[in-house]
Amino acid sequence: MTSFLIPALLLLILVLVLLLRPLFFPAKESETSRRQMNAAIYREELDKLEADRLAGTVDADSYEQAHAEMRQRLFQDTDEADDLAVLGSPKKTIVGICLFVVLLSAGFYFYLGDAARIAEKSAEQPMTQEAVEKMVTEFAAKMEKEPDNLKGWAMLARSYRILGQNAEAAKAYARAGSFVDADPQLLADYADVLAANANGNFAGKPQQLINKALALDPNNLLALWLSGTAAFNAQNYKAAVQSWEKLEKQLPPETDEARAIAGSIAEARSKGGLSPATTPAINNRGVSGRVGISSALQSKVKAGDTLMVIARKPGERMPVAVLKTPVTTFPVSFVLNDALAMSPNALISQLPEVSVEVRISKTGMAMPESGDLISSAQTIKVGTTDARLMVDQVRP
Repeated sequence: MTSFLIPALLLLILVLVLLLRPLFFPAKESETSRRQMNAAIYREELDKLEADRLAGTVDADSYEQAHAEMRQRLFQDTDEADDLAVLGSPKKTIVGICLFVVLLSAGFYFYLGDAARIAEKSAEQPMTQEAVEKMVTEFAAKMEKEPDNLKGWAMLARSYRILGQNAEAAKAYARAGSFVDADPQLLADYADVLAANANGNFAGKPQQLINKALALDPNNLLALWLSGTAAFNAQNYKAAVQSWEKLEKQLPPETDEARAIAGSIAEARSKGGLSPATTPAINNRGVSGRVGISSALQSKVKAGDTLMVIARKPGERMPVAVLKTPVTTFPVSFVLNDALAMSPNALISQLPEVSVEVRISKTGMAMPESGDLISSAQTIKVGTTDARLMVDQVRP
């Protein structure tokens, strides 16, 4: 609250200073009152009238009459109250303005602002691990006094799971009873905790809980992941791929999670000797062109070397398409499209442009090696059909 009040007070003082500055530092011209100005004007007119009389341009009767009229007007005009006096004391004006501005500002704030929320925000402190554990311990003590509060036991179980206290979490889930049975997410959480306590073994109750969760919600992400993991551990790679592919379809493409699950699916397929269940439609939109080599490096290319044309999304390391072929004669024509994709979730046809480079390897290894012949990376618009790449460098 103090962090708000201090800047607000300083801002209010600044506004008051700007408003009251003319009163603290009045202009010198304002010190001349209207009565003083009238007296000076009439004095000047009387002097002119006297000069006219002495010059003979005004006769004696006219002079007396005009002089009398001026005296009468001077008396009337200077008899009214002086305007400086009318203004009253500057101190009263300052106090009045201050009170008005302060009351107006406070009124607007309490009408439009939220003092309670500011106070709450100021009172909030970063929650430490020790504070969280203390809260969970206090919550557990409370639940011991409320054994029939099944929802509370489920909440306590989740808290233990978040803290990584899986043994306590399993006990709390067990005491949540029927409250867990109707919630697929709680069932999956419970299965995850039991499998963790059994060193990754899903046999028995964990598998039963997973099946129950998927029966209630076939698209539950955690249940699908656990189901695939259980199948993978049991070397049932086909079932693992089925569960993980169902999970993969629900993940946003090109995320770390999507890449991780794609890698797990690829591993399961590899270990199970499985081919893709469905062959995705090939989009021919990609990049094609020719690869040349500088004359200085031609003698370094030997029969059996492997030429790789690699396309990546600009700024990323994971290739979206790779052409790998034995070196023959230059120039070499190449085509990069979705048929050469490294992942079905990252296709070259879906990108506006790619970074393409060439590498000639003696060993054919995926990782670059010293002595590889390489080209500079070029950013090429997808759809280009006449790209030109030149191998003109040796990897140090």
